[in-house]
Amino acid sequence: MTLDASALDALFREARTHNGWLDQPVTDADLHAIFDLMKFGPTSANCSPARFVFVRTPEAKEKLKPALSAGNLAKTMSAPVTAIVAYDPRFYDHLPKLFPHADARAWFVSSEALAEETAFRNSTLQGAYFIIAARALGIDTGPMSGFDKAKVDEAFLAGHGWKSNFLINLGHGDAAKLFARSPRFEFAEACEIV
Repeated sequence: MTLDASALDALFREARTHNGWLDQPVTDADLHAIFDLMKFGPTSANCSPARFVFVRTPEAKEKLKPALSAGNLAKTMSAPVTAIVAYDPRFYDHLPKLFPHADARAWFVSSEALAEETAFRNSTLQGAYFIIAARALGIDTGPMSGFDKAKVDEAFLAGHGWKSNFLINLGHGDAAKLFARSPRFEFAEACEIV
């Protein structure tokens, strides 16, 4: 099945990274719907290492504030929700449930480096799926790095043992605050068929 032009526009061609937000909420139901769609994106051995913390309350935003770079401060503090895209370094403990037809846990327990690489790569993929799912459901996104990972991990993730990867502001974007779209490569500049 090929998506129609309007769907492709919504997901890619017309979708933008937002820096300003309208005064409209992102509900718990919205967050559940985004997760319930993105979880079907592929990961290595269905390892699904991504974990998400949704920062919404004023108190939680104040905890996040000291970790943000100056350029990300205003847009994050004004976003209805900021998702911390994190990963579980011990994702492999869940592989008996998620990948039951092989002993995939054994692949990772013997190599901390392989487990870390797998967790980071696949949580990054899942974060990208989250962005596409949000766009598909009418929620705008503003993904970013530019934060102190150690501070975020300590303030929000230490109790779980998770590690932060990147942040995504979520809301209904204010088109008046968009920058002009930055250039993109042409196929021949970034691709080779061999």
